[in-house]
Amino acid sequence: MKAVTFQSLNQPLQLESVPDPVPAEDEVVIRIGRCGICGSDLHMAQDAAYGCQKGDIFGHEFAGEVVETGCDVTSLKTGALVSVIPLRSCGKCDHCRAGAVQWCHTFGLQGGGYAEYAVARPNQCVPLGADVSMDDGAIVEPLAVALHGIRRSGLTQGDKVLVIGAGPIGLAVAFWARRLGAARVVVQDIHDFQRNRALEMGADNFVADPSDPVGSAECALGGKADIVFECVGAPGLIAQAVDQLRPQGTVLLLGLCTGPDTFNSFAMLSKEVGLVTSAFFTVPEYETSLRVLDQGAVEPRLLVSDTIKIEELPDMFERLKAGSSQCKVLIAP
Repeated sequence: MKAVTFQSLNQPLQLESVPDPVPAEDEVVIRIGRCGICGSDLHMAQDAAYGCQKGDIFGHEFAGEVVETGCDVTSLKTGALVSVIPLRSCGKCDHCRAGAVQWCHTFGLQGGGYAEYAVARPNQCVPLGADVSMDDGAIVEPLAVALHGIRRSGLTQGDKVLVIGAGPIGLAVAFWARRLGAARVVVQDIHDFQRNRALEMGADNFVADPSDPVGSAECALGGKADIVFECVGAPGLIAQAVDQLRPQGTVLLLGLCTGPDTFNSFAMLSKEVGLVTSAFFTVPEYETSLRVLDQGAVEPRLLVSDTIKIEELPDMFERLKAGSSQCKVLIAP
């Protein structure tokens, strides 16, 4: 099959021909219909902290068709269309039964979507409804990540929300914040690329003023934020978020920052700021995100800015690493 593989840090990905996957007894083979390029994939290709090895196949936001099943699989049939939860787990422990698969003792991250086929376990596969597409199946994961962050933040109706970062996760946070009752939602970035998309997805305002990030956001919100969602993962943004927050407000970290960061703990203490982190999601949150699409929500579909062939992926990946006005790029193998 065709696959795009990791070679080494800061080197382009490479299109290769690799053996077709063979399912274990408890696995299925998925023919990839769509796979999203995630910002974390870009980080993985440039940061040794992720431990990527030559030949690794990235891609964890994918949907497709079940084309082969292992001998022990009875819950899925060939021909089923599914969105794949990229969190591998045993499916049997207390955590798995509760849907919190990220705490399973066998937990692992699922890749493989930058290819024509990938393997998954049945408990990772969520059937696509009649009114959702392969595109929808591939954007469920970032929607679920954002929803988990919203729930971790303790957002309540009437809150003023500031979202730092207008990437797919930040825009998905804006969508959920609006949908779940925030009184005002402002998205902030250093670039203006996603202004219209942010407004169409639920933001009341968009600010891009690197010279005065605190003042411009406060003006757009009409005061300090009740919750600041940091969706970038760059050093310095925790400190900025604290400045943008009201006393006893919450900073919710969704951005991946593998390097050290510093902030003034006295500034946090003096405001009694709550600092909350969020990673992954639960299975019910994934299902909720897919159900919202099945029920006709159009805003999340605005995340998709381009769809490319697998042969175009190495070049597109380099363009995204360098900085681009794209939002969510999907691969159609």
